[in-house]
Amino acid sequence: MGGSISAHGLGGAKDLPIPSELAIAGAVAALVISFTVLAIAWREPRYDAATSGRPAPEWLDRLVSSPGLAITGRVFGMVVFLYVGAAAVLGKDSLINPFLGTFYVLLWVGLVPASLLLGPFFKAISPARTISMLFAKISGVPAGEGLRPYPERLGYWPAAVGLFAFVWLELVYPSSTALGPVRLWCAAYLGIMLIGSAVWGTTFLARADPFEVYSSLVAKLSIWGRREPFETVAGRPPQGKGQLVLRSPLANLDTVVARPGLVAVVGVLFGSTAFDSFRESTPWLKLVQSLSASRILPDTVALIAFSAGVAIVLTIATMATGVTSDTPRRALPSLFAHSVVPIIVGYIVAHYLTYLVEYGQRTLVQLSDPFSRGDNYLGTADLQINYWLSEHPTFLAVTKVVAVALGHVVGVVAAHDRAIRLLPRRHQLTGQLPLLVAMVGFTVGGLYLLFAA
Repeated sequence: MGGSISAHGLGGAKDLPIPSELAIAGAVAALVISFTVLAIAWREPRYDAATSGRPAPEWLDRLVSSPGLAITGRVFGMVVFLYVGAAAVLGKDSLINPFLGTFYVLLWVGLVPASLLLGPFFKAISPARTISMLFAKISGVPAGEGLRPYPERLGYWPAAVGLFAFVWLELVYPSSTALGPVRLWCAAYLGIMLIGSAVWGTTFLARADPFEVYSSLVAKLSIWGRREPFETVAGRPPQGKGQLVLRSPLANLDTVVARPGLVAVVGVLFGSTAFDSFRESTPWLKLVQSLSASRILPDTVALIAFSAGVAIVLTIATMATGVTSDTPRRALPSLFAHSVVPIIVGYIVAHYLTYLVEYGQRTLVQLSDPFSRGDNYLGTADLQINYWLSEHPTFLAVTKVVAVALGHVVGVVAAHDRAIRLLPRRHQLTGQLPLLVAMVGFTVGGLYLLFAA
């Protein structure tokens, strides 16, 4: 991305007060020590979706489950959608149009903290889900149902394709900040979601909407859960939301359901973040600048390579172990894919923290003037942007390194608990070694790219 919304990542390594070698060594040491401690002290599985967590206070359960709160979320999502949509259609084609900042900053990056704090946030405000529900109500179709059951074999594959389409638009397409292409992408996204939900019901949105799947995965690291997860069975919508419970993030993460395409989803999310750093590295810039043709093709190939590379490494690392007769080897990558979610969140924090805070503020200022006429509809046009994070590089660098290290440690814990539940006893530790090596590789590679970009 260019112009006023192009600042991703840590910035130049010369601006960082922490040597990259020290940061990488510390993160790797944290991983190895964590694995050693787990091998000694954590010998029985501790998480069970049916029993983990404690019931939330009754008043809180009633509030969260109330129709009033659901309607409030739907109204909020539609108001934001219509307001920003008006800026997209009627506003000027320039970098100060708040549609661009809302799309790339508040939506894409802001989904992470919102989902960590509030649970599956996008599901509650999704305009596509709201419009689909309104169409179903008008046509008399039972809530959540479509013309046919959603094919289980598709799993999350449509979401993986949608996520790749988004990161390609953001990171590869040279006109990613031009209003026309972004409007076209959003129109295509909304059209596909509405057609898909009409055919397969809201199950399609839960499995195919890239933003909803992204938000719901990150929400598994929040403290909010349901004793009976509201998943569909055989393509039918759930009959109840179940009991609201408070869980530790690790216990909540264990409730991620392994489905086809889950490995591809985490591969795109993690791989695209790594590619965003890589594309600004000196060796890659020299290579693409030496080519006479456009950098679209090499960038596309590199983005595919990073995304597929993460998925392939995860697949090989998880399948390189013994299994029981109850667990097919081919099922292991999806069963362990949940352990990559905290790693993704750690890198999102490390890579986009400054971007979200500083360019998020700028977007809030621009939202008061959606048509670039000097208006101040929201009263935020005169706000001053706070650059405190950029002015404190030591705090910023430490925060980002800690986020990466913590994400990997949580991932190691999640993988360890799953391994001692699934793998035969003689492979419960040795079977984790390939995955540990993969995570060490992710740590070294990810931090190196963050510092080198």
